[in-house]
Amino acid sequence: MYEAVHAHPDGEATVARHAATAARQGYDGIVVRSRDALDPVDGGGGPGDGGSAAADRDESPVRDPDALRQEYGIDVVDAVEIDADDPTSASGAVGNYRSDRTVVCVVGGDDALNRFAVEQARVDALVRPMAGGGDVNHVLAKAARDNGVHVEFDFGPALRETGGKRVRALADLRKLREIVDHYDAPYVVSANARSHLQLRAPRELVSVGEAVGFDAEAVREGLRAWGDLVERNRERRSESFIEPGVRRGRYEEDG
Repeated sequence: MYEAVHAHPDGEATVARHAATAARQGYDGIVVRSRDALDPVDGGGGPGDGGSAAADRDESPVRDPDALRQEYGIDVVDAVEIDADDPTSASGAVGNYRSDRTVVCVVGGDDALNRFAVEQARVDALVRPMAGGGDVNHVLAKAARDNGVHVEFDFGPALRETGGKRVRALADLRKLREIVDHYDAPYVVSANARSHLQLRAPRELVSVGEAVGFDAEAVREGLRAWGDLVERNRERRSESFIEPGVRRGRYEEDG
């Protein structure tokens, strides 16, 4: 199971600290949504430079995915979360990042952006679709299904808000669950953590999901779906991939 996180500079904790915490909680990997969080650091060295003690102090300078994988025994995935003002801007950003990042997400919450995201096969996930009064209807759910765009169930507000805001967050999750389930749209689950302190173990997310009508396995499937996207996209970016079902073999020649 994977969790998708925001790391410094977009979030409040380094990738290393997220990785260390997620590993302790039983995750197999983290998808780092912050576009600059995994850029190489000048003078950075191997995995030993970002040891566990440094992560505990949130001082690890290592932002190289391979070094972090070796250090914490957890997959660290380069991703990007595109937060655009309109579909035109979002389209340009998707084009810029699709070939460079393993996972590409588009932030919704606006009807036009929600529609744009689910209609683009280049987009892996529509995240936070219900934020800011956004909505997902049957048309968008069917488009997400047809284009293989995963709709995010953001458990963050249900975990962190109180009072009326939490009630509304739970209602939004229930509504989204019903329509995604009815139209068999693909989905992912996340606590949308911006700090390692906001990370929640899979069993805690299962408890939240059960409160809005998910069964436990459905929540686990939503966490595993991040890993499925990673595996699929890494395969597509490999040198042997030509198209779905077609691979470059030992007798294949370029040109």
